[in-house]
Amino acid sequence: MVKILGISGSLRDRSYNTALLRAAREILNGDAVLDIATLHDIPLYNEDIESIEGIPQAVVALQEKLVLADGVLLATPEYNNSIPGVLKNAIDWLSRPPKEIPRIFRDRPIAVIGATMGGFGTVLSQNALLPVLRRLGMRPWFGEQMMVSKAHNVFDETGKITDAVINQQLEKFLTGYIHFIQANNRVKSI
Repeated sequence: MVKILGISGSLRDRSYNTALLRAAREILNGDAVLDIATLHDIPLYNEDIESIEGIPQAVVALQEKLVLADGVLLATPEYNNSIPGVLKNAIDWLSRPPKEIPRIFRDRPIAVIGATMGGFGTVLSQNALLPVLRRLGMRPWFGEQMMVSKAHNVFDETGKITDAVINQQLEKFLTGYIHFIQANNRVKSI
């Protein structure tokens, strides 16, 4: 069974990106499970906090979820043509202390999806994440793209996808990503 950790880059209660992760969890069959994590309890990164108090417990808990995951699925909105601050902040905390980067991130398969009310999807925020993922040594999957534009027309008031084409795209995306995780895990175990 493939274990995927989904992380939403939005803090909104009715986030389209969290809804996209929930839809992904519903689509998955017996081949994989998706655990969804939020970033609500992660403080703003401050090296003084790290040196005086250590790594916050919310960060340590998310680091351990990452270690146990076979793959990571980031769902990112796009703010001002880039990565949301809350998501970049979480990544900055998760990479502390630097000696832990290999254990937490190295060679871990990752895929990025996103939803926005704008007309261009989340292409810029997804691309802006690539140098960060490269620095951490992760293995991004580029087999498909999942960028939901005009999300307010795709999800209903309960967060369910109402667009059959988007739902099919998400299903195809997940199938490909699961195959990528399985192939990478076989390579790591050899």
